[in-house]
Amino acid sequence: MLRLTWVQPEDLIGHELAQAAQDGREPARIAERWAAAGGPPAPDRAGASPDRPSRYLRLLAEDLLDELADLPSALADDEPTDLDLIHRSRPRPHPTTSPALSRPRPLQPHPAPIPGPAHRSRLHAAWLGRAVGCLLGKPVEKLPLTGIRALAAATGNWPLTGYFTARGVPEDLLARHPWNRRSAPTSLAENIDGMPEDDDLNYPLLNLLLLQRHGPSFTTADVARLWLDELPAGRTFTAERIAYRNLLTGVEPPHTARHRNPFREWIGALIRADVHGWTHPGDPGSAADAAHRDAVLTHTANGVYAAMFIAATIATAATGTADIHTSLRTGLTVIPPRSRLAEAITHALELARSHTDFNSVVDALHTRHAHYHWVHAIPNTALITAALTHADGDFSGSICRAVSGGWDTDSNGATAGSVAGLLAGSPAALPDRWTAPLKNRLATSVGDFHGTGFDTLADLTATVTSL
Repeated sequence: MLRLTWVQPEDLIGHELAQAAQDGREPARIAERWAAAGGPPAPDRAGASPDRPSRYLRLLAEDLLDELADLPSALADDEPTDLDLIHRSRPRPHPTTSPALSRPRPLQPHPAPIPGPAHRSRLHAAWLGRAVGCLLGKPVEKLPLTGIRALAAATGNWPLTGYFTARGVPEDLLARHPWNRRSAPTSLAENIDGMPEDDDLNYPLLNLLLLQRHGPSFTTADVARLWLDELPAGRTFTAERIAYRNLLTGVEPPHTARHRNPFREWIGALIRADVHGWTHPGDPGSAADAAHRDAVLTHTANGVYAAMFIAATIATAATGTADIHTSLRTGLTVIPPRSRLAEAITHALELARSHTDFNSVVDALHTRHAHYHWVHAIPNTALITAALTHADGDFSGSICRAVSGGWDTDSNGATAGSVAGLLAGSPAALPDRWTAPLKNRLATSVGDFHGTGFDTLADLTATVTSL
């Protein structure tokens, strides 16, 4: 029996009930009906429950998903998905407000150098940094925070300073906290032989193809067509898999993000945002708008804002003149200020600035965001922000903090590595212990990129950089 993950209606309903409670709807009566019919909760960490339900329960789940979608949200005014409404939500500086305290609308480009050898070098470091951070987090994806800390400490690797290893880990500890079964064979220190395939690298490759084929004015429909042409369905997860299914059943973008898609505020759009930032150096507003056109295929509200925030942060860092703190502050200006994501980012910045011990920062974030799923965009974006801030943008410090903080470890490590790699400025600035095992070789099922080197990817990205 094949229980395909992330698409079974009886598994989606529990996630949609949680999403409804978080985004200002009132799902209690629908939750009662589901429970009274014997409906199960959402799978805790897996993408599908093990058993096929009755036909009645499946049909009920489909009906309830549609009913939940029709419930009004009390947060709709503060958390729009429409780009014009997002733009309007950004407060303009008051004439009497100090520039240091104002919140400008970053819609005009900031001065940026013409892309040349220096920008190409930053892109090379960013691609490498994304791969390294992803690889660091892969073995411990899905593990609880206690498991990550225990596995690293068992090998003398806590605080985290290098790739995870199974050498020296007690068997009873591995029994309680097993490595990610798909990733351990390729991402533990003793097993690394080039960069293995991962969706955190597949999506930047797809967006590179997107810009090669359609240019900077691509549409959401262009993203959808590219996926159908180049992205194997089995390489999609959560919101992306739902949107892919919706496309195949005739649902058109951007409704693909909303139709029976309880994962529309999860992290998937964020991990697609890097290329939009890399290719708009000094223009965070345009980078955020491009990320929005990409994100709305699969996501709404805070899921979209996370992509816009990261794209604008990266576009600012890509100039080579901004530090991590300026970059993050700029990223914050492109999203609605009363959104839950803006509040979470602001809180993460405050935590990172006020605690010297990063474990205390992580514990506070986990306490505050305990009601969210471990793949939700809000807690993960907050953690990425805190890690980069606390490490002051240092490459090793940023990726190690991001991964050691748990939740979606490979995605968080990848994004932190991309930003910190840009700030480092060149591949030579990244420690050899991180980059040498990659052997300048990437595995992927996207396009013709299998086996491509990161230097080549930097060259290709430079050719589609917008000015």
